[in-house]
Amino acid sequence: MPREFRSRPHRVRDLLVAAVPGLRERMLEEEIRRGWLETAGPEIARRSRPGELRAGVLTVVVDNSLCREEISLRSSQIVSALGARHGSAVTSLRCALGTLPTPRQAVAHRRPSPAEPLSAEEERAVDGLVAPVTDPVLAASVRRLVTKDLIAHRRRTAVPQARRERP
Repeated sequence: MPREFRSRPHRVRDLLVAAVPGLRERMLEEEIRRGWLETAGPEIARRSRPGELRAGVLTVVVDNSLCREEISLRSSQIVSALGARHGSAVTSLRCALGTLPTPRQAVAHRRPSPAEPLSAEEERAVDGLVAPVTDPVLAASVRRLVTKDLIAHRRRTAVPQARRERP
């Protein structure tokens, strides 16, 4: 194969950045967010979150004016720490008062308690409903849907009974 038609390996990141305008800045913003604790220190990181990076200016959202003043006083130190980690992309900081987003780890989702399996009579009823469906993928979906409905119906009817049993 002629030498001019050979290709050399490319990083997927480089291809994506070349194909999607603005992706490089978004990826840099995410890298800054992930390393914010090490860059700003634990006290400032607890009260602030880095936001947008536009034309070299990183917006930092803070939850109170004291933290805003602290970041303003230490801005040159923070910018130099960001420069050491991410190059010259960040030239200055801009502080904005706001509500900090809840960390993903702190969000708790309530999961329903596991349901008891279907009784033999309920299994036969589900089988009867699914039997006419010839497509196996569709039959599995219908089986899941009907099973979930039976379990949900059980839970709905169990709550009023529990309320009636209370004195």
